[in-house]
Amino acid sequence: MNKLIIDVVGEKIFLMIITSSNIYNITYENTKINYEKLTKIINDFLISYNLTISDISTIYVNKGPGSFAGIRNSLSTVKAFNVAKKIDYYCYSLDDFEGEIDVRYENIPDLCKKYNIKKNLINPVYIS
Repeated sequence: MNKLIIDVVGEKIFLMIITSSNIYNITYENTKINYEKLTKIINDFLISYNLTISDISTIYVNKGPGSFAGIRNSLSTVKAFNVAKKIDYYCYSLDDFEGEIDVRYENIPDLCKKYNIKKNLINPVYIS
């Protein structure tokens, strides 16, 4: 079970792959051009570790608060993966884990389970 974490709400686009034996991550500049090619960025990241989107069992995507364009594009991309490849996803916010001392990306899957984050539910939080 490989997991993909996507976070585009901050200053950087952040991607992480969690496999049974390794954790890989990468950041990109958070620009409009990169938003528009998010699917290609994700695909290239996966290929660099000999994976494809079909190798991902679950995606975790930060739903905000943050940039409207970044959130919209990341949620659209994740929803497309769900429709095309039947990959389940969880939309989390770091605010969901308030009170946790050690919130790191590699802990997101366990935190989603602990805080009973709903699967396949999109409810974005935009900054106005």
